[in-house]
Amino acid sequence: MTRDAGLIANEVLQHLAGLVGADVQVTLEVQVQLPDGVPDHVIRTVSENCRTLKFKTHNFEEE
Repeated sequence: MTRDAGLIANEVLQHLAGLVGADVQVTLEVQVQLPDGVPDHVIRTVSENCRTLKFKTHNFEEE
């Protein structure tokens, strides 16, 4: 993923962000499906990391 993010930054965002008046926003969405759900300790860890990284939104949904 790190390699892909770098490529996107270099090959796409750099060209758009360089335009006069450009207001660039990047959105990242992560979806994980687990048949038995996510363990509580993982939910706590991921939620805390999301807060530390200043994610605007993060949540876990049950199906």
